[in-house]
Amino acid sequence: MKYALRGITAEELSYTMNRIKMDKDTKFEIKPQFSRTVRRVQENDKLWFLALEVKVESTEESPKPFNVKARLVGVFEAEDVNDDMDKQDLVINMTEIVYPYLRAAVSALTANSFINPLILPVIPAGTMFPEDRGETTNLN
Repeated sequence: MKYALRGITAEELSYTMNRIKMDKDTKFEIKPQFSRTVRRVQENDKLWFLALEVKVESTEESPKPFNVKARLVGVFEAEDVNDDMDKQDLVINMTEIVYPYLRAAVSALTANSFINPLILPVIPAGTMFPEDRGETTNLN
């Protein structure tokens, strides 16, 4: 299998400050929620699109000082993707390539909002999503 990154675009970057009352020593638990969508182009089966998204949202049960949403899309060209195992490997590799850009976008977005930047954790390839760990096999 051969693949190459052809481009990355930011589909959505948003930051919203939440005006919530809090004590000076209040600690917030920031739990980013990740999602991923993989698509192929019917007219060109070599083109793959991977959308990687992260959200931090305030709720009544778990208030946060801000909401953040970032979605980046990587465009890849891949050849010799012959079976489900190749597809799974390709999706993991595409995720591994796009994720550092998502981390940088979130850090820059929050830093440019004049707050302490939110720095997403480094996540080893193949462990970010349950299907990468073999817990499900639906990649279509």
